[in-house]
Amino acid sequence: MRIHGSTLVAWITRTSPSPFSVPRCPGTAVPRYFDHVTTKCGFVALAGAPNVGKSTLLNALVGEPLAIISPKPQTTREPVRGILCDETTQIIFVDPAGLLDPAYPLQKGMLRAALDAIADADLVLHLHPLTEFPAPAFDQLVRGSRVDGSKVITVYTKADLVPPSRRPAVPPDALVTSAPARDGIEALLATVRSRLPEGPFLYDSEDVGTQPLRFFAAEFIREAAFAELEQELPYALAVEIEEFREAETPVYIRATLAVERESQKPIVLGKGGRTIKAIGTAARIRIAAFIDRKVHLDLWVTVWPKWRKNPSTLARLGLPLPSESHP
Repeated sequence: MRIHGSTLVAWITRTSPSPFSVPRCPGTAVPRYFDHVTTKCGFVALAGAPNVGKSTLLNALVGEPLAIISPKPQTTREPVRGILCDETTQIIFVDPAGLLDPAYPLQKGMLRAALDAIADADLVLHLHPLTEFPAPAFDQLVRGSRVDGSKVITVYTKADLVPPSRRPAVPPDALVTSAPARDGIEALLATVRSRLPEGPFLYDSEDVGTQPLRFFAAEFIREAAFAELEQELPYALAVEIEEFREAETPVYIRATLAVERESQKPIVLGKGGRTIKAIGTAARIRIAAFIDRKVHLDLWVTVWPKWRKNPSTLARLGLPLPSESHP
């Protein structure tokens, strides 16, 4: 995979001639028509409760490991956007946090971002595990937010966990998928393409992601932390990229891992620094494969007291709290 653009405004692209070339401004994307055939383009939100397989499905749909994967629920915080493009259709998939009852301000920010993604989408894929058939009404999940029911498609996930002989009869307007086996993926894409609105492409046809490379680097560090740390500690961890020097070889990245209490720092560091080294090694390998460059990853651990309840910190991390009038 290659990176098209600088670290400040970067799109991930499949075949960019240079890993760090000049970015295309998203506001000046060229409308695309092929032999006078009208193109389609739209945003498709992957929505559902936590741990229904949204991130796994996003990666299967776009063919790249953009979203972080963990068996722990509520891994996604800020929505991840991935692009799938063919000659006449561009789909921007949006993978927000799972819809939940927020227990503290961070979760309120996550819910706000998820509801905004759903409201702004042209189509909404309501994901629900086939193992927990039937799916609840989508209105129950969005908790009073107004969503046009005509743009919601029910998609059952994790079909590989149910033997074919025991699979329930799903409604005719619902779809069944297994992301690991890619079962039902093409049928899902065909349905999405048929229902997208007509319009010009919003991004270059080679792009597969819309967010800065710094965003993905921070996400991959969080993914490694989720894999190494036990119980509740990963949920108290934030990652912020302090430096990203792409002109160097290897690419230099300095990141801060923030916890809420001093007592949590030694857990993240581990005995003799073993845990932070394991996190750094796993994240460095992931980032290097993602950008197809050698990476030097420098990790530091600090304390941001009660950061999950701090509005300014949450806003800096891309999850501003909703106003009183916001759902």
